Amino acid sequence: MATPPRPYSIHVYLPNGTPEGLRIIDKSNWTGRGVYVSRSQFPEAKTRHEFQQTGTYVLVGPPVDGDLPEIYVGQAETIGVRLAQHHSQTDFWTWAVFFVSKDGSLNRAHAQYLESKLIALAAKAKRSSVKNGNAPQPPGLTEWEQADVDSFLSDMLSILPLVGLTVFEEPTKVRSRLRVLEIAAYGITARGYESGDGFVVTEGSEVRLEEVRSIHQYLSSMRRALVEQGVLVTRDDRYVFAQDYEFSSPSTAAGVVQGRAANGRVDWKDKDGRTLRDIQASEER
Repeated sequence: MATPPRPYSIHVYLPNGTPEGLRIIDKSNWTGRGVYVSRSQFPEAKTRHEFQQTGTYVLVGPPVDGDLPEIYVGQAETIGVRLAQHHSQTDFWTWAVFFVSKDGSLNRAHAQYLESKLIALAAKAKRSSVKNGNAPQPPGLTEWEQADVDSFLSDMLSILPLVGLTVFEEPTKVRSRLRVLEIAAYGITARGYESGDGFVVTEGSEVRLEEVRSIHQYLSSMRRALVEQGVLVTRDDRYVFAQDYEFSSPSTAAGVVQGRAANGRVDWKDKDGRTLRDIQASEER
């Protein structure tokens, strides 16, 4: 039987006194520390001691025309030195998050291991455009070192969504407890359910191959990106989801499925024909 999630506390320190500024992130009973920094803040922030440590980082760039967000995962002996190179030489990113250890226990091999695991997770989730040119192999670690670093990674993954980065996560398969909704139109059938971060379309759902002329550019770009990522595969006269896939909203999911702008709260319906909007309204009473 799966162990239910346990509560934990996250502490966020704002050295500049503003939510938009530098963020130093600690988690209860954890030896690590996370740091969020925007590109514009980096020149001022880089003198902090966290930037002088060994760690693993993620550069994040916004979606282009509604496409998937761009990321680059890396590691460095001295985080600040490597980020300074990216600051002067790499254009796409607007913010970064990195992780170091508070007790100096994270070494270069550990950081390389975390880098390889994050790249693999991003490639599997297919929720971003990964700009790393290759997928590095993890370094050889002892069995106990690997267990320790895997535990460190688990804590990192629990923090990343709190800074708005969910590209390493796949939808949790808990469908038996959720209301399944459906779109049946244009000769295709798609199914999905609401999730904590948006709406999940389930594996095997069908997608209209054609797009209407008036489709929003971001929907067209997202459909194309999902085909390139292998999330959507061609089958006869339609696309099919090769895996569960989480969208940011029911409307984006409905738009991708139907090849047109859509109101997901109207288009997604349960087995009794009730729209998502009607279901939500009844639950609010």
